[in-house]
Amino acid sequence: MEYSTLFKNITILNNIESISLEKITKIPNGFKNNIAWNIAHLVVTQQLLCYKLAGLPCLISDEIIEKYQKGTAPLQPISEEEFNTIKKLFLELPKKLKEDYNNKLFQKYYPYETSVNITLNSIEDGIEFNTYHEGIHLGIILQLLKFI
Repeated sequence: MEYSTLFKNITILNNIESISLEKITKIPNGFKNNIAWNIAHLVVTQQLLCYKLAGLPCLISDEIIEKYQKGTAPLQPISEEEFNTIKKLFLELPKKLKEDYNNKLFQKYYPYETSVNITLNSIEDGIEFNTYHEGIHLGIILQLLKFI
């Protein structure tokens, strides 16, 4: 299975590379979150859709999951150190997912109905939906870039 998320993630990080943390954490009028939150949210969502629903432990901390999962918003500033950790995970976890998939680590999967009424029944469904979800947030990040 080819997993193209890494290319998208590199593209996202290249778009924000020269932007200050202050701007990346700014929530423009009319928005509920910021660029940093969107990137962290993508890290969390990949882990929940692919590892948790497969009955496997997530490769990120519960603290990160609690702060950036669906339904959350940036309630406190993110430090440079935390954002650097998020960016590192953003690049490394897609490679790890591909490796784990190729090593047939995903032996079971708990069905899950997404907020857009798509039922995920397998790791392949989880990966495919994660890619769709990443595309949505890439659009949001590109929109946020226009307003910061």
